[in-house]
Amino acid sequence: MNPKELVIISGKGGTGKTTLALGLVSIFKNIVIADCDVDTPDLHLVLKPYKTEEKGIFKERFTAFINKDRCIECGKCRQVCRFEAISKDLVVNSLECQGCRFCELVCPQKAIEMREEITGNWQISQTRFGPFVWAQLTNLGENSGKLVSLIREKARNLAKKIGSELVIIDGSPGIGCPVIASITGANFCVVVTEPSLSALHDAERVIRLTEHFRIKAGLVINKYDLNPELTQKIQDWAQKEEVAILGKIKFKESVIKAMLELKTVIEFPDQEIKSTFYEIASKIKERLEAS
Repeated sequence: MNPKELVIISGKGGTGKTTLALGLVSIFKNIVIADCDVDTPDLHLVLKPYKTEEKGIFKERFTAFINKDRCIECGKCRQVCRFEAISKDLVVNSLECQGCRFCELVCPQKAIEMREEITGNWQISQTRFGPFVWAQLTNLGENSGKLVSLIREKARNLAKKIGSELVIIDGSPGIGCPVIASITGANFCVVVTEPSLSALHDAERVIRLTEHFRIKAGLVINKYDLNPELTQKIQDWAQKEEVAILGKIKFKESVIKAMLELKTVIEFPDQEIKSTFYEIASKIKERLEAS
């Protein structure tokens, strides 16, 4: 039996997506955890992985290299490089090179080769809540969508191997390639928003994205009490669009303190916030079971 996949996403950064993901990780049992925000992963800061069971490198970037022993300095490579990555003295700037291979194609001496570079690292670790699959792009690393797909595949395979029923994925914010790679084929998405105009606009966009890929989604409004008027506007919009409101989370200092102490909100002594998270988890479980 294939494990189900729950993805927590948001239309913009800073809405509380990771805080919710950590809370759910603390509640659900027999899970595999995946951090698919590979550009800026942060689940590991709270999960504090203590044992690495497997690790590897990610290569998805090619950079041109000019072999000076074979180069006749004809300059054809520099003429065709639309990214201006080749200097007058025929040295390739690796930061500018986009790996298009055009220079390699036109070189009459076959003096240019494309060298594959490491653009990320991934690992499977153990945490107090279960196995954890995560990765990080290197500086100027590219193709984060492909790295996200790799992380999801490893998490899914690991869940099958150990008999886990659920993979909880902390996705990337926004609606770009990493988010699409995070949600495609998932069983359910939780979209986290907050009562601000920009967050509402971005939540609308990410909900449209889930609809495009025919993935069921629900909304969680974080810090809803900071702006009751906008919270009501979000609720009215959700009702009109038939988007389920899974819960509303108050703005509380205990959430901030929990993060500062590298704990999940479930591990922190605030019964009110715990109850809120358990109610949200219960509604998510119902939808997962129906998926």
